Amino acid sequence: MTSPSQLTRVALPLPRIGGAPTPPADMPAAHADGSRALIDRYGRVARDLRVSLTDRCNLRCTYCMPAEGLDWMPTEHTLSDEETIRLIRLGVERLGIRQVRFTGGEPLLRKSLEKIIAATKQLRTDEGVAPTIALTTNGLGLPRRIEALKEAGLDRVNISLDTIDRELYAQLTRRDRIKDVFKAIAAASEAGLHPVKVNAVVMPGVNEDGIVPLARFCLEHGAQLRFIEQMPLGPREKWRRDQLVTADQILDYLREDLELTPAREPRGSAPAELWEVTSHDGTLHGTIGIIASVTHPFCGDCDRTRLTTDGAVRNCLFGNSETSLRDLMRAGATDEELMTAWAGEMWAKLPGHGVNDEGFLQPDRPMSAIGG
Repeated sequence: MTSPSQLTRVALPLPRIGGAPTPPADMPAAHADGSRALIDRYGRVARDLRVSLTDRCNLRCTYCMPAEGLDWMPTEHTLSDEETIRLIRLGVERLGIRQVRFTGGEPLLRKSLEKIIAATKQLRTDEGVAPTIALTTNGLGLPRRIEALKEAGLDRVNISLDTIDRELYAQLTRRDRIKDVFKAIAAASEAGLHPVKVNAVVMPGVNEDGIVPLARFCLEHGAQLRFIEQMPLGPREKWRRDQLVTADQILDYLREDLELTPAREPRGSAPAELWEVTSHDGTLHGTIGIIASVTHPFCGDCDRTRLTTDGAVRNCLFGNSETSLRDLMRAGATDEELMTAWAGEMWAKLPGHGVNDEGFLQPDRPMSAIGG
C-alpha cells in the first residue's frame, strides 16, 4: 500500500477571480440542484465545519504564540458577519455540513458571536434539521454570555484548561485567570450544555504531573476531559516529535489512580478515543478522551473542513493548501462558483497529515489563525 509520504500532491487550477472556478477534471459533478458533497479522492465526506471567527486571543499560551502576541489580521481582511453567514449557509444547505464548530483565536472576542450562532441555527440541512453548534473557547468571559449563547442555539462547549495549578496556569497562559476558567466550566454545566468538555494539551516536562489531578477535577465536576497530544502548530521551537508525551503514556499516568475501560460507543469520525473511568476508591465515575493526532492518526475517518477568519477553506489542520472564498465573494462569485471552489479544495485532500513523515513541513499559519 502506498504511504502518504510517497504520494505526489495534485495541484489544482487556481480559481479565476471574476470568473467561474475550473474544477479538477476528475472531481464529481454537482447534483442536479447545484448542491455537492464535500468528498475527497479517498471517499471521505466532510460534514463537520470548523469556523475561525478571529485570530485574536486574550491569552498568550506558550505553545501557541509569543508573549507579545502575533500580527493580527487587519479587519478589512477578515470576513464580515454577512460573508461568514453566507458561507455557513452554503455549507449547511448545499454542501452537506451537519455540525458547525466556532473557534478562534478566541471566538468570544467576536462581539457578534450570538448573531452568527442564531443565523446558523436557523439553517436546515437537506434532512430538514438544524446543524449542531459547538464552541471551543478558553472560557474567559463565558459566564456572562452563556445564557445568550444558549438562547441563540449553542448546543455544546469545549473549554481549554491544561492544568488546575494556578501558578502553572499563569506561566502557561501568561495570565492569572484560572478562576475565570473554573467559573466558565460551572456556568456551562448550569446552563445544561452537557457534556461540558475540557481540552488539555499535555506538554513534556510541563504538566505531566498534573494529568491525574486534572482528570479527578473534571470527574468531580461532571466535565468530560479530552487529553490532546501536543501538535506542531505553535512556535516551531516548542515542538519535538522525540519529546512528545504520547497517548499511551497519558493512559499509563491515568491508570495509576483510575480504572479505564474502552467506551462501548463506536468512535466514528470523532477525534477522541473514549474511555469509561472509575477511581480506584469507587467514588468517581465518568468519561475521558484521548486525542492522539500524532501517534495514532485518525486521518482515514476525518470528516472536517475548515474556514479561516479571512475566508480561506483548508482541507487539513496540518496542511498548507487553501482556497480563498473571500476573494471570490468580493469579486462577485455566485453561490455555485463558491461551492465549486470549496469542493475543489476538499477534493485535493491528502490521505494523511504527514506529521510523522521525514519531510513534514509545519503549517505556515499559526494555530490561532487556522482555528481549532
